[in-house]
Amino acid sequence: MLTIVQILQVLLNVVWWVIVIQFVLSLLVAFNVVNMQSNFVRSLYQGLDRLTEPMYRPIRRILPQTGGIDFAPAVVLIAIAVLTIILNNVQASVMMGAI
Repeated sequence: MLTIVQILQVLLNVVWWVIVIQFVLSLLVAFNVVNMQSNFVRSLYQGLDRLTEPMYRPIRRILPQTGGIDFAPAVVLIAIAVLTIILNNVQASVMMGAI
């Protein structure tokens, strides 16, 4: 049980970093700091978009339109934080012998 919790924690950590990197890259693209003409930047941007879009799509359907601001990444990051807290509590319970 403890190993499963630890694996889930690592996966949530990876997803968190992917979202943060995508957010920073999208800001750099929006402010023309990096050029989308570069094959590396374009492929990285598209790859990160393909990874995160399935998580964002259901949230975007629920959230109201706010113009140019997308709150879906923030909602996913909050959900990851909540899941991390839950997993930490499960891990503590397993280590204490409650489960």
